Amino acid sequence: MAEESFWNHPTEAQEILKRAKALKDKIEDYNRLKNALEDLFTVVDFIQEGDASFESELINGLNSLEAHVDEMKIATLLRGEYDRNNAIIAIHAGTGGLDAQDWAKMLMRMYSRWAEKKQYRVSVLDLLQDPEAGIKSVSMLICGENAYGYLKAEKGVHRLVRISPFDSSGKRHTSFASVDVMPEIDDSVVVDIKATDLKVDTYRASGAGGQHVNKTDSAVRITHIPTGIVVQCQNERSQHSNRETALKMLKSKLIELKEREHKERIEDLQGEYSQIAWGSQIRSYVFNPYSLAKDHRTNVESGNIQAVMDGEIDNFIYGYLKHNLGE
Repeated sequence: MAEESFWNHPTEAQEILKRAKALKDKIEDYNRLKNALEDLFTVVDFIQEGDASFESELINGLNSLEAHVDEMKIATLLRGEYDRNNAIIAIHAGTGGLDAQDWAKMLMRMYSRWAEKKQYRVSVLDLLQDPEAGIKSVSMLICGENAYGYLKAEKGVHRLVRISPFDSSGKRHTSFASVDVMPEIDDSVVVDIKATDLKVDTYRASGAGGQHVNKTDSAVRITHIPTGIVVQCQNERSQHSNRETALKMLKSKLIELKEREHKERIEDLQGEYSQIAWGSQIRSYVFNPYSLAKDHRTNVESGNIQAVMDGEIDNFIYGYLKHNLGE
């Protein structure tokens, strides 16, 4: 009963409206694909009549249609309650010193580039940089349809193997970073969080942000005492705004905790990657002595490591979704 006190579920009317919008969006996607196919049939007619100038348009149209059909197929695998939601993604440097911090920054760029390709919006909620190199941690909000459904495939430890730019002897180094993903929860789901269960700390924001950020305790860190969850935000210019954003992050974390049915301990939520080091990685990115990115859960791999770091990770995401649903 104590566990249930955390949650107030959305009304039936809100759920119906949400499902109706989802169905409407699917119908619109289907109609767009149907219209694109009909346009291609028209192009085929022109080619059959002897106008070869339309051949390149046909090839480009077929490639585009195939990509959209594949994306629509994958979207059908997103059946979770919060899969359509925006995503909050947190990256933390692990074992590997400066290399791990640089690796965390590289992952931040990779997910930002992926989001851009999807035409999603990216906002940095909290960023802890290191004066020497890279970042120690970052939290980002990625806004777009199915953002959480896709990015939940990225949760885990990511391993990097390369010649270290921080080692003058040119030796190969291995470093790690963890990626945590949770859904952004909208106002249709209300989480009843007791004020007595929260420990709120304020501190001065680090990094760029102007005189106001640097001279006031605008950053906020909130600890949820019953679960041990810690969230923080320093991106906004006022303490009030940072507190609201941090509470939203806490709400999302609690929802994910409930969804995974591990309410007793935060260690359960951290799952396989509570140790950000050897033996816990979900994916390896090897730059030397060969180029290969490989997902150890699905065996999906890519030899074009630079394309992967530029955000070409859909094959890993799709492979995980298919594997996870046994399809």
